Amino acid sequence: MKPFGYVAAKDCEHAVALLAQYGKGARVLAGGTDLLADLKFSPHPPPEVVVDVSRVKEMKGISLTDAGLRIGAITTHGEIIESSVVQQVMPALADAAGVIGAHQTRNLGTLGGNLMTCVPSMDSGPTLLALDAQVTIAGPAGRRTIPLSELFVGPRRTSLQPGELLVDVLVPKENLNKPTGFQKFGLRKGQALALVNAAASAWMNDGLFSEPRIALGAVAPVVIRAPKAEAYLAGRPVSEEAMAEAGRIAATEAKPITDFRASAEYRRDLVAVLVKRCLVAALGRATPNQKELAS
Repeated sequence: MKPFGYVAAKDCEHAVALLAQYGKGARVLAGGTDLLADLKFSPHPPPEVVVDVSRVKEMKGISLTDAGLRIGAITTHGEIIESSVVQQVMPALADAAGVIGAHQTRNLGTLGGNLMTCVPSMDSGPTLLALDAQVTIAGPAGRRTIPLSELFVGPRRTSLQPGELLVDVLVPKENLNKPTGFQKFGLRKGQALALVNAAASAWMNDGLFSEPRIALGAVAPVVIRAPKAEAYLAGRPVSEEAMAEAGRIAATEAKPITDFRASAEYRRDLVAVLVKRCLVAALGRATPNQKELAS
């Protein structure tokens, strides 16, 4: 490993100041599961300095606030899995965290780190996108909040400006307890990149789909929504046929590539299957009254 500088940030303001000072010469260290691999194996020059934010208390923790469920950017996947709050109000996110890497990865890797890699196959992105999550960003000019969808620009490219830092993720209060399902398909059960992953959420009051959201991973340059499939479901009676058709429509919205792991055609077929499974899983998490009306 080539030499580089190291500074442990005391708080968000200190981290932002360091990032602004070093610009493109700085990299952020939280869990390190991606960064350390880059430092060891990347052919590119090492950063001038690594800014360690793992001790920044403000970026840790899971809490219910008046605005919704807040998850600090350096909260680990393991902490998300074990959180009784997440299990109660947003279990699909725990499902997604549970299929990221191996136990060691989940105990070190962070939610913010997974999002900031901005790889299309990230496992935390679809569920959060399906729940209209927002992110807080700290920078030299202060703080701003944007929809999670606006964070993703392209593979390994985010909308963060020089000196900015992802602080936390917020799922709005109105989407807590919204029935949501997550599905992933890889070439093996563990430590596999998704060929396709997906999440779907919807209210099902009065036996009708309301405010449906469908998010797809690994089938476009970034995690995407499937607006045509969502529009098809909105206001439609909850049924297996409607779920299957939504999956077929979502498959037409995907823009997958063919690579050594799978063809584009196979990935589209997976989208149709996984979206239906997500909707079935969401129905399984609906209230007994919703299930009765949908039957």
